Amino acid sequence: MCQLFINADSRLWTCRTKSLRIDGVVTSIRLEEFFWDILEEVAFRDQMTVNQMITKLYLESLDADHDIGNFTSFLRVCCSRYLSLVADGNLSREDAIPLNDIDATQVLEQEKLRTSVRKSQYIDTSLKSSLN
Repeated sequence: MCQLFINADSRLWTCRTKSLRIDGVVTSIRLEEFFWDILEEVAFRDQMTVNQMITKLYLESLDADHDIGNFTSFLRVCCSRYLSLVADGNLSREDAIPLNDIDATQVLEQEKLRTSVRKSQYIDTSLKSSLN
């Protein structure tokens, strides 16, 4: 298992800081290259620059009254959720449909159901004992 991670391109876990302007305020965001790569993919998919997409995420988070005190963590989770939705078959990385055009309600309901099923499997002690 570890070889999948240990022998991966070490560039992926090096950090890069990017300066950008959000709502007229200059700020900087420090993320691992892996996350910058995913943000670039998502931004490209929605025909935006990474800066435009980050600004949009920030402003939409404010509009939704989210606590974005740790916005960098929010961006990491966005990237991870995107990849999780792809892995679960809710999205396709090859699809040219912008995320803005996807029925988010339906995708979120499918994700909620899948999460519930997974959690019930992890809690099932009889299944757990058979794995050991």
